[in-house]
Amino acid sequence: MQFNCYLTFNGQCEEAFKFYEKVLGGKIEMMMPHGGTPAEAHVPAEWRTKIMHASLRVGDGFLLASDVPPEHYTPAKGFHVAYQAKEAEEAERVYKGLSEGGSIQMPLQETFWATRFGMFTDRFGIPWMVNCGKPS
Repeated sequence: MQFNCYLTFNGQCEEAFKFYEKVLGGKIEMMMPHGGTPAEAHVPAEWRTKIMHASLRVGDGFLLASDVPPEHYTPAKGFHVAYQAKEAEEAERVYKGLSEGGSIQMPLQETFWATRFGMFTDRFGIPWMVNCGKPS
């Protein structure tokens, strides 16, 4: 069994996923706009270029997402996307890249459980945790 995060955006899904692909070193496997699908008839004309479904592979996992029309969008709340780094340098690179332009809740630092741990909300409104555990 595998769990994946499904994120929703207020019109910035494509921009966010291109940013995540670059910072995380993943690969966008799908970026489907509303236009050209049966859903096209159910969204305003200006929304047809917005993303109905996106899939980003990062390692063995996926981030999935879509744009939600403004009348149905609610900001992310009550969760964090948790990124597990294998090395402290990787945690530092990912934290620095993803947090740029966002808001920091906890600077990346050593804790009693991790060589590096930090929390932030990125510039797209998505909350993240970056963790690099201590060796057992």
